[in-house]
Amino acid sequence: MTDFCLLQPSRRAFIRNTLNSVVSCCALGTLAGCASSRTSTTIATKATDAWTQAEQIRTQVRAPEFPDRIFDVRDFGAKGDSAHDNSKAFAAAITACHKAGGGKVLVTQGKYLCGAIHLLSNVNLHITKDATIAFITDPNAYLPAVFTRWEGMEIMGYSPLIYAYGQTNIAVTGAGTVDGQANRTTWWPWKGSNFSSVDWGIAGVPTQTEARNKLMQDMENNVPVAERIYAEGSYLRPVFIQPYNCTNVLIEGITITNAPFWLLNPVLCENVTIDAVTFASIGPNSDGCDPESCKNVVIKNCFFDTGDDCIAIKSGRNADGRRLKTPSENILISNCKMRNGHGGVVIGSEISGGVRNVFVENCEMSSPELERGIRVKTNSVRGGLIENLFVRNVTIGEVQTAIVIDFDYEEGDAGKFTPTVRNIDIRNLICQKAKQVFQVRGYARSPIQNLHLTNCHFKEVDAIGVLEKLDNFAATNVTIKGVEFTI
Repeated sequence: MTDFCLLQPSRRAFIRNTLNSVVSCCALGTLAGCASSRTSTTIATKATDAWTQAEQIRTQVRAPEFPDRIFDVRDFGAKGDSAHDNSKAFAAAITACHKAGGGKVLVTQGKYLCGAIHLLSNVNLHITKDATIAFITDPNAYLPAVFTRWEGMEIMGYSPLIYAYGQTNIAVTGAGTVDGQANRTTWWPWKGSNFSSVDWGIAGVPTQTEARNKLMQDMENNVPVAERIYAEGSYLRPVFIQPYNCTNVLIEGITITNAPFWLLNPVLCENVTIDAVTFASIGPNSDGCDPESCKNVVIKNCFFDTGDDCIAIKSGRNADGRRLKTPSENILISNCKMRNGHGGVVIGSEISGGVRNVFVENCEMSSPELERGIRVKTNSVRGGLIENLFVRNVTIGEVQTAIVIDFDYEEGDAGKFTPTVRNIDIRNLICQKAKQVFQVRGYARSPIQNLHLTNCHFKEVDAIGVLEKLDNFAATNVTIKGVEFTI
C-alpha cells in the first residue's frame, strides 16, 4: 500500500496546486498499488484477450427473424385517432400473429391510444415513422397484476406498458414512437421525494414511499412473491418495456419517451439486441436501458437523454438478488451517445446477483447535466461481485465526475454483504471537461482490485478527486491537464 503523503513533493504540489484539487492529502488517504506492480505489457495483453470475448458476443448475439406475415392492427379494429382505446385490438392482432406462427404486427399512420401490451412468441410489434402508441395514464389499464421486478425486487405489480413473460423471438421495431404520457401530473408524482433531490410530489397525491418500505421488509422476510401484491393502491410506477425471462429479444429503431419509470428493463433474458433506440424521458427514475440478470446482450447505436442513468446494468436487489443468484454477463455496449443522465454507463445499484464481462466501446457522452461518465455503485447492503469491465475509445465532452466507483451508495457500509469489484480496464478515454476526474473508494477490507487506465487524457478539470483503498492500480500514459499522472 502506498500512502499519498509519501509521494514526492513535486507530485503532491501538482495535485494540490496545479489542479486546485478540492481533496487534500489527508482526505485522499491511502492509494493502493503501483503501475510497476504489473507491467504495462501484461496489462495490455490481458485487455486484448478480453476484447476477443467482446467480438464473440458481437457475433453470437443475433436478432430474431420473423415470418413474412403482416397483421395490421387496423384490421382488428384499431383507430389511430388519439381517442379510441385500442387495447383489445392490439391484443387480438398479437394473438392472431402468434397463432399463425409469427410475423409483424403493424402499427402505422396515426396515434394509437392503448393500455398494456403483452407480446407473445414470434411477434414483431412494428411501429412506422408516422405512428405513435400513446399509453393510457389510467393505472387500471395495467391490471390485472403481473409477475414483475420493481427496483430489483420481485412483486405482483402493475403490468409494464409493454410486457412479455417467458416468450421466445419477440421484437419492438420501426422508426415510430412509444409515449408513456407521464409528466408532472401523471405517474411521476407517485415518486414524491423518496431518494431524490427533486420533489416530484403533488400535495394530496399519494406516493410510493409506504409501499416501497413495506416491500423492502417483505423481501428481507422472504415473503413469497405470490403474496407480494403491489399493484392497485401501492403507487409503484410500472416499467415501460420489460421482457421477463425471454429469449431472443430485439428492440430496434423506436423512440421511447415520457416513461412512468425505467424505460427498458429486460429481466432474466438471453440473447438481447437493442439497436438504434432513442431513450428520451426526463422524469424521476427515468433510467434508459437496464438489463437485469441478463446474458448475452448487445446495446448499440442508441441515444440517451434521460432523467436518471442512461445505461444501468443490474442483477436484483439485496435478498432477492442473492436468492436468484443470476448475474448480468456478457454485455457489449457500442457506438452509443449519452446526453443528460445521472450516469453514462453504470453498473448497479441493484447488483446483489453480480455482474461480469461488460464491454463498452466507441461511445460519446457530454452534458453539463451528466453527473458521471463510467460508474459502479454498490454498498455492503447490496453486495455483489462485479468483475471484468472493459472500456475503450470513449469520448466525454463535459461531465461532473469522469470515473466513479462508489461503495457508499445510499445505505453505505451498513450491511454484512461486502462487495467485490475487480478487473476494470479503461483505455483511450478522452475527457474534455470535468469538475473532477475520480471518485473511487473501496473498503479497507475489500479494496478495488486491478483498476487500470491506459492512454486516458483529462484535459480541463477542477480536481483530481478521490482515489482510495485500491489494490494494484495502474496508470499508463494518463494525463491530467496535460501533465502525466503517475503513482
